[in-house]
Amino acid sequence: MLVKKAYKFCIYPSKEQETLIAKTIGCSRFVFNRFLGQWNDTYKETGKGLTYSSCSAELTQLKKEFVWLKEVDSIALQSSLKNLADSYTRFFKKQNKAPRFKSKKNQVQSYTTKETNSNMAIVDNKIKLPKLGLVRLAKSREVEGRILNATVRRNPSGKFFVSILVETDVQPLKKTESSIGIDLGITDFAVFSDGHKMDNHTFTAKMEKKLKREQRKLSRRALQAKNKGIHLFDAQNYQKQKRKVARLHERVRNQRDDFLHKLSTDIIKNHDVICIEDLNTKGMLRNHKLAKSISDVSWSAFVSKLEYKAKWYGKTIVKISRWFPSSQICSECGHQEGKKSLEIRDWTCPICHKHHDRDINASQNILAEGVRTLDLA
Repeated sequence: MLVKKAYKFCIYPSKEQETLIAKTIGCSRFVFNRFLGQWNDTYKETGKGLTYSSCSAELTQLKKEFVWLKEVDSIALQSSLKNLADSYTRFFKKQNKAPRFKSKKNQVQSYTTKETNSNMAIVDNKIKLPKLGLVRLAKSREVEGRILNATVRRNPSGKFFVSILVETDVQPLKKTESSIGIDLGITDFAVFSDGHKMDNHTFTAKMEKKLKREQRKLSRRALQAKNKGIHLFDAQNYQKQKRKVARLHERVRNQRDDFLHKLSTDIIKNHDVICIEDLNTKGMLRNHKLAKSISDVSWSAFVSKLEYKAKWYGKTIVKISRWFPSSQICSECGHQEGKKSLEIRDWTCPICHKHHDRDINASQNILAEGVRTLDLA
């Protein structure tokens, strides 16, 4: 099966390449904002928006007015226009909110360029990119498949990354004839129906003390700059500390992503049917007592990884209704005792006298319900 797969690598551009990346990001933002303004004005006047084709034709004339637009990758500017047109298409289909103007203060600073006429390639430990030429690459694995496009990104930490989108052939994994139920939690990240538990590493909580200390320093430096009448963009001590805080957040994010990828891949390799609860994460985040812990465990990201990997490798994900009382039913005899408070971590069934670990029992009920749902389908 042909699938689109992304590879993300850290890159180490030279000073000249860094300058050109910054120019390309700025020009892409300028093009996006200019045509977004025109699009909004046209819509207010006529009730109709612009089109990608009309904007693309006007971009050619715009380059004559603003000569510096010719210094950067032309495909990146076209991609910026395409993103704007796609955003409006999704907006009119009520799939997302209306596109907004981009700011150089945004966390995401990036541009996308497409592969045409072999203008992109991996050469040893370097990547060839339009206008930039060969850029040193931290290649942690081989890139397999036909390159479609590449997104160059500058993180708040000051590091540069490239995400390479490829089209590659993925073969289904060998069947294991195994099914598993998973109960997601906070104390234990995942509890499996076979009885074993996966510890919640609480990456943010472990870094919390250091993060608080560095963020307090950042606040002090912002106040010092304000008292001296210095704009934050020009306050070197503030910017230096801001990058330090960003690097800490980046480390937490990388640790969490690594954990989720390894766990989801292991589950997909070893099981044909994976049964999980359809959790209402958005609703649960409204609980201020648990919101921080729920954000840290990243259930949505984990489920998302499970779903696309299952699709790639021919496995089945079964989602159980969020209203299914998995914690209230005895997995041994089926007796439903009633709602239990979160403080109760184990209990004994009054009918069959089976002693249950609350979470393992829930995962076993999720597996049974998932298999039943699959048989009915």
